Amino acid sequence: MPVDSPPGFQSPLILEALPTPALPGDQCPRRAKTQLDLLLLAIEALDLTSSEVMLEIARELGLESVIKGRVNLWLLRSTNPMRRYSQRRPMQIEEAKALVILTAHQCRRLTVLMRQLLMGYHQLQEQQLSPHHHLRLADYLNRFRSHFRSRMNPQRAGVIVYNTDEKLDQLAIALLEQMLLCSGVLGPQRLWSSLFDGEVL
Repeated sequence: MPVDSPPGFQSPLILEALPTPALPGDQCPRRAKTQLDLLLLAIEALDLTSSEVMLEIARELGLESVIKGRVNLWLLRSTNPMRRYSQRRPMQIEEAKALVILTAHQCRRLTVLMRQLLMGYHQLQEQQLSPHHHLRLADYLNRFRSHFRSRMNPQRAGVIVYNTDEKLDQLAIALLEQMLLCSGVLGPQRLWSSLFDGEVL
């Protein structure tokens, strides 16, 4: 299904690698918007410079026509209904594709660190030790919990379920595992497909 675009808008060629799903409309579903924002939240917890790097990658890949700067990126992420200041504006499919491309590039850049953290996590599990025995992993988990609690609306049902440190740590680890799967050559395609499980008609 073709996506309606503003007059004069030309979709960057790199986005054509991701198929347009057969959705009822040209807007990104709730689940996909939420998952993309959570992945970017986890990337921020891994790398404090990730927002600036993301904008730089957008310029390098010719995605400025879709990701139009820092404010536009914030507005797109704020379409996540779990956010404290959630935006009611829809996320268009082309915008979601651009975020997927950028997220996958960030994951590829952080592959070594993610492998180290997951390896440390599983070793600690085998030894029945807390993740906080691993300094770098503990830093990631602490930052993720802080980011999540400061940016998500505590009144939302999707946020209430993460009401303990342990549940947020589990979410952070699950996102880390998902990001590692998105770090390969076919990472964008894998991530894109995962966002629409159960959504495509």
